[in-house]
Amino acid sequence: PDAFPFMSFHEGTVAGIPARVYRISFSGELAYEINVSANFGRSLWEAAMEAGQSFNITPYGTEAMHVLRAEKGYIIVGQDTDGSVTPGDLGMDWIVSTTKDFIGKRSLSRQDTRRENRKQLVGLTTIDPALVLPEGAQLLNEAATEFPAAMVGHVTSSYFSPALQHSIALALVKGGRSREGSVVYAQLMDGRVIAAKIGQARFYDVENQRQKM
Repeated sequence: PDAFPFMSFHEGTVAGIPARVYRISFSGELAYEINVSANFGRSLWEAAMEAGQSFNITPYGTEAMHVLRAEKGYIIVGQDTDGSVTPGDLGMDWIVSTTKDFIGKRSLSRQDTRRENRKQLVGLTTIDPALVLPEGAQLLNEAATEFPAAMVGHVTSSYFSPALQHSIALALVKGGRSREGSVVYAQLMDGRVIAAKIGQARFYDVENQRQKM
C-alpha cells in the first residue's frame, strides 16, 4: 500500500501493453483500474483473465457494481442527484473551497440552497429485510389514507445487499441527516406500503478500510 497508495497512479506496461494503472475504486473494495488504448482492450482482458486463473478470477457486471457502490454510499451523479442537489446536501461540503472562485459558487450562496430542511442524502434499510424499495418511490412520514399526501423525499438507488442480507437504499429526504432512526413509508401503486428506517448513507465498511488495504 505504501508503494501504491489509494488515489495514486503509475505509468508503465501491463502484459507488454503501455498502460496507466490507477489505485481507485468505484466498488469500495481494494481495486485498480487499468487504462490502455482501445485497440489493446481485448488483449489486456485476455491476459488478465489468464493471469488470474490461479486466483479464481471472476468478472462481474454493472448490476454487481451498483450493489457494491451503494453498500458504500457512493453516489452516481444523475441518479442520486439532480440539478438542484448541492455538495452540502450530499454531506460533501469538504469538496467546496471557501477561498477561491468556482463555477456555481454564487448559486451555493442563495438562500434556497442554504435552507436547513433541504433534501439530504441518507441511507434507508427496510423494516422487512426482504422487501426492496422501488427506485423513484416517494416517501411519506406516515402511511397515507388520503391523497394527495405530503412527500418528504424519494428513493434514488435501491438494491438487495447479499453481504448484509438486507434491502438497502439511498434516498433524498428533507432534513434527512437530523432524522436518523426515524421511519418513513413508501406507498406503492399497488397499495402496498414499505416502511424503512433512516440511517447514514453508508451500510458496509463504514470506515472505508477495504479499499485502503
